[in-house]
Amino acid sequence: MTTVGDLEPALRAGLADLGLVLPESAVQRLLGYLEALLRWNRVYNLTAVRSPAEMLTHHVLDSLAVVPPLRRQLGLPPMPPASVAPSAARVLDVGSGGGLPGVVLAITCPDLAVTCVDAVAKKAAFLTQVAANLTLANLSGVHARVEAVAGAYDVVCSRAFAALADFVACSRHTLAPRGVWMAMKGRVPHDEMAALPATVRVFHVEHLSVPGLGAERCLVWMRPAGDE
Repeated sequence: MTTVGDLEPALRAGLADLGLVLPESAVQRLLGYLEALLRWNRVYNLTAVRSPAEMLTHHVLDSLAVVPPLRRQLGLPPMPPASVAPSAARVLDVGSGGGLPGVVLAITCPDLAVTCVDAVAKKAAFLTQVAANLTLANLSGVHARVEAVAGAYDVVCSRAFAALADFVACSRHTLAPRGVWMAMKGRVPHDEMAALPATVRVFHVEHLSVPGLGAERCLVWMRPAGDE
């Protein structure tokens, strides 16, 4: 049976393919997160993916693939210094589930303040436990519907959460001035993009290549119309 330890070489190879150079502490936290996801998933059904190898490719590497474009969008250097306090950049992960991509972003980008919100209590509890166990001071887990979340975020993101129109409608109040939405999708969702209201503009669709995953992935970047 494959263990998380067996997946370390594949994780390191995936990081290299993505051009991500992380401190050893971050690599070990990613493995620790994967171990926690596997352990909690046996009881709480955080994700339909059960195989450790598939969790690595479909979840962790899939989330890692958004790190470079996210940092570019925020005007940050490719990777933060090894030791850094969270910056003023705030990220909200809507419908985070098992913490994807929010936990991965918090581990790899200590200069971001990441909040993961989920309406399911057991998932929010998992996120809080992960933040404590991995000593991620820049990660917060919130049990709430996104409609009840207060605060202003530079990037509001989602992965496998809802259609684009529903995503932007329920989270519009959480966008900071000049803030943007980042939606992780599979194939380019042309129909969803066409269904967006005139008050929202897609300003970029970015294709992603996820190591070990033979499937289409993209990011849909959006902002309120008139924000340039």
